[in-house]
Amino acid sequence: MKAKIHPQYYADCQVSCACGNTFTTGSTLPAIKIDICSQCHPFFTGKMKFIDAMGRVEKFSQQFKAAQAKKFVKKSDRKKKKDQNDNKTPLTLKEMFDQEKKKSK
Repeated sequence: MKAKIHPQYYADCQVSCACGNTFTTGSTLPAIKIDICSQCHPFFTGKMKFIDAMGRVEKFSQQFKAAQAKKFVKKSDRKKKKDQNDNKTPLTLKEMFDQEKKKSK
């Protein structure tokens, strides 16, 4: 190994978790702070735990409910509905007069 190019290695690096758990390992840092460890991670504990940052879980839940509430409409049904709405367009003055003439006859 070349001298003075590698970082210093700490054999007794103290790792501390947000849950309060601490353990020792080897690292190039003298101390490490982590958010989650094997003592509090749901995979190892078997308990479900939501870590919600800025309401992302609630936002996702709302979007999911909105998507479920929307009814899927086939393309052919949308086209039929559009055609029906096109038939309900306002009549011109001439068309209204013609309709009245037909009614009166």
